[in-house]
Formats: sequence, C-alpha cells, structure tokens
Amino acid sequence: MKAIAFFNNKGGVGKTTLLCNVAAYFAQGGLRVCVVDCDPQCNASQYLFHDEFLEEMLENPQQNIESLFTSLMAGEGHTSRVPVKRSASFGVDVVCGSPGLSMAEDFLAEEWASLNTQRGLSSTMVFHRMLNSLQDYDYVFFDVSPSLGSINRTVLLSSDYFISPMSIDIFSLKAFENISRWMEKWRLHWNYSVHSPQLDSKNITVTSAKAIKGAKFIGYVSQQYIAKRDANGERRPVKSYDEIIKQIDGQVEEHFKGGLLPPKPYEIGKIPNLHSLAPMSQSRRKPIFALLASDGIVGAHFAKVKEAKEVFGQVSDEIRKRIV
Repeated sequence: MKAIAFFNNKGGVGKTTLLCNVAAYFAQGGLRVCVVDCDPQCNASQYLFHDEFLEEMLENPQQNIESLFTSLMAGEGHTSRVPVKRSASFGVDVVCGSPGLSMAEDFLAEEWASLNTQRGLSSTMVFHRMLNSLQDYDYVFFDVSPSLGSINRTVLLSSDYFISPMSIDIFSLKAFENISRWMEKWRLHWNYSVHSPQLDSKNITVTSAKAIKGAKFIGYVSQQYIAKRDANGERRPVKSYDEIIKQIDGQVEEHFKGGLLPPKPYEIGKIPNLHSLAPMSQSRRKPIFALLASDGIVGAHFAKVKEAKEVFGQVSDEIRKRIV
C-alpha cells in the first residue's frame, strides 16, 4: 500500500477535483483505493457522497474522521477501528471528513511541542496508525486543507508521497517556497525528537517513529489553464499561461533540495479548464469522465468528457510510474 497526499497551501487550485478523479481512474483500472478526507471543509466527502448520506455521517463522529481523535484527545489511546464507507459511483472507499476535525489542530500542535515524550510521539503518529489498518488497499489518498497547520504536517509525516496540484498564476509560484521551508523545519524537528534520550529506544512506538521519513515530493499537476490545439492537434496553454508555467520548474529546483527534489520532468501532467463539466460532475457525484447524457451531457460536451478521460488517464499513469 502506498499513501499519497494531494497538498498545496494555496487554495482554489482544484485539489479535491483532481484527487477524486484520479482515485476513480485508479479504481476503474482494478486498483483498491481509499480516500481519507482530512480537510475540515469536507470537500472530498461532499463530492463522493450525496447530501443525505453525508449528513448522516457528519452527525455521528464515530462514522467519520473524528473517530480517530475522540479517544486520543481524551487520553485513552488510539482507536482500533477506521470508519470506511463506500462511494459506489467513484468505485472507492472513503474515510469521511468532518468539520469537527478542526478541533484536532490545536491538539496536534500541543502534542508536537512535546514530541520527545511517549504521548506526544504516539499522538503525532495517529495517521501512521490508521494506515496500518488500511494495508489491504493499493493506494490511500489524503485530501487536506490548504494550510501549513499541524493536521497537514501529521498527514505528510505519515504519507509516502505528496503531489502538488497548482493553478497557473503568479500566486502559486510562492507556494513552493512556503512548503519547502515548512517541511524542512518539521523534518529536522522530527528527526531530532525521535532520537531524544528521554524516549525508550526499545519501545515499539519509538522504533516505528525512527523509520518514518515523511512524504517524498513526486511533482506537480498544472490545472485550470486555458488551452488551444496547435497545428499538430496537441493541447497547448495560451501564451499568458505558458509564461508562468516556464517559471515553475525554476521555483521547484530553487526550493526543493536533496531528497525532496522530485524526478524530472517536475510536472506530472496538465489538466485544462474543464468549464461546466467540473460543477456538473460535483452535482451528480460522479467522475468527470463518467458523465452521460442522463447527467446533462449534450452536444460538444461528449467530446470534452472523452478528452477528460484521456487527460486524467495520462496524469494517473504518470503518478503510478513515479511511485516505487
């Protein structure tokens, strides 16, 4: 099983839409995928389930991501049960999100401050423990909020890889600098703390913690750009977008050093602006490439749906190639 976080501290980049459609494409290929919604806004859960079902899940903390923290925050240790639900239309299993997860932000920040204690270390490994219960899946995808907070730090610490979806604008260029500095800082703190003489080096939790290295960056996905076909029929960004795209790789090389630098090309793929298909997909709770006439697809939209399947397929295949 491989755990992948879809992460960018800039919002509005189409992160959740990318994650859910890639997850559906993986599942369509016969892979077992579990989506874990770690965003208190619950965008992935809203996309993957109809309102009536989701409301039921949100009303009962034991049926969503909150259940991982209920006993932990009460000082009673980790739960042994992960509440997994099935999204039939996407073909994936899901650990539903909850607005109540925001309460875990301060808790995890406090535990991080006492990382050189048994309790602080154990609490920070909450998602690592959860992943141990999801070993039957081929992939676990984490959807996270656009922040540099303690929840996302804990997710990235436990994940094997992370992907950065990004919109093509000048504001996205700054995101890589923020992410790299933040990750470098907490990686150093983690490595220092887990080797603290205050911890019992023979304890199984400490032994497991020392093996945790954090997520490797495997590249970015350019999204929401306006594309036109060139003379050869290839999709190309219009000039104004292309000028920004050319700056992105330089930002990656400048700010991600050593083991954090992804393989070339740094860009995993491009997702053009899909216009009305994205909101239609969200309202129907179906992958973009699975939309049908019965969902409201008419005329030229059929060609766009076919194109979307090709695009998400190319991105999905490239992600799989980059995962060892």
